[in-house]
Amino acid sequence: MTRRFVSNREARRLFLDRHLLLRPGSGPGRGDDLVGVLDDLGFVQLDSVNTLARAHDLILWSRRGRYRPRALEQLVARNRAAFEHWTHDAAIIPMRFYPMWGLKFARDKQRMDRNWPKWRREGWADEIDTVLRHIADHGAASSLDVGEGEPRNSSGWWDWHPSKSALEYLWRSGQLAVCHRKGFRKFYDLAERVIPPEHLGRQMDAAETVDWAMSAALDRLGFGTSGELAAFFDIVTPAEAQLWCAEALATGRIVEIDLELANGTRRRSFSTEALLEQITALPEPSGRVRLLSPFDPALRDRARAERLFGFRYRIEIFVPAHRRSYGYYVFPVMQADRLIGRIDAKRDGDTLRIDAFWPESGVRFGKARHLGLKAELERLAGLTNVSRLDFTDGWLRS
Repeated sequence: MTRRFVSNREARRLFLDRHLLLRPGSGPGRGDDLVGVLDDLGFVQLDSVNTLARAHDLILWSRRGRYRPRALEQLVARNRAAFEHWTHDAAIIPMRFYPMWGLKFARDKQRMDRNWPKWRREGWADEIDTVLRHIADHGAASSLDVGEGEPRNSSGWWDWHPSKSALEYLWRSGQLAVCHRKGFRKFYDLAERVIPPEHLGRQMDAAETVDWAMSAALDRLGFGTSGELAAFFDIVTPAEAQLWCAEALATGRIVEIDLELANGTRRRSFSTEALLEQITALPEPSGRVRLLSPFDPALRDRARAERLFGFRYRIEIFVPAHRRSYGYYVFPVMQADRLIGRIDAKRDGDTLRIDAFWPESGVRFGKARHLGLKAELERLAGLTNVSRLDFTDGWLRS
């Protein structure tokens, strides 16, 4: 059977529409509207770097300009409409997905039982019951509230004190849940005190979870290989993903496509007839210049972003300053369905300082685009609490 050809232009627009970046976007960015955004995206990655705004806040603001960080805090800590756990990394996830994480809890527990004795400081396993009892008796706790007398010096996340490792083990295996954060510090409580009973008590077997995870990933990406679909929630194994795709293809639930990449080559992927039918009805992309988080769902898979948009991006936080191509933490910039450059922008008191903008090769940075970028930076004022922009000398790079 001949595979349907999907042009790069069509692929970009379908992909961006699934990520809520094709259209202008509207809505209050709080309450049920924010739950809807989380549901549409699948999850929002958490990150602590705050040179401009934290990743999760910038991701949500990019879809809802009226969003403010307090709204997400309320969803998690007060309304219990979302929970915090892991996909490929730490993330905020819609609460209705909680039952699907049962398989991840079990598999993470198996991995920790196998690997953590080699990776963690000695004594962490002995603290599990102590930490669990402390929280049961005294309520929510952070890593500062457990492990009294344990040495606290640490060289990084791999060198937690034993009680911190016990906390994370209990959380990753589903016995504890993050109930709230103060600053960026997690507080943990018993899962039954945090997760609403209708979600906590719902059980799903492995086959149901695999089917949900693959279907939900495909719906949110628009297309993908078995590996890309498995990696989306990071619940499904590569072997399970391959089997699911083979069975779904045989029964007509999914179809194979030839996806045109930015360099003109083709990549075999999977989609559905329903998703492909949407392509002809997609509107022209918004002309807004958008500043995106480096961890935006549309860009977090660096290899896919490079294949689809011809945009190569790497975080340079851990690269020595003299070896960086761009900067410590620079933000991708999108317009319409193209990545047009990257910007080094940061808060400095009540000022948003723009140290550099690097247009992508072939991007003409004329007056209209300059004004579009300035308008986007001005929109950021409400999220970042700055009152003025400062473009440093020589900010526009060639």
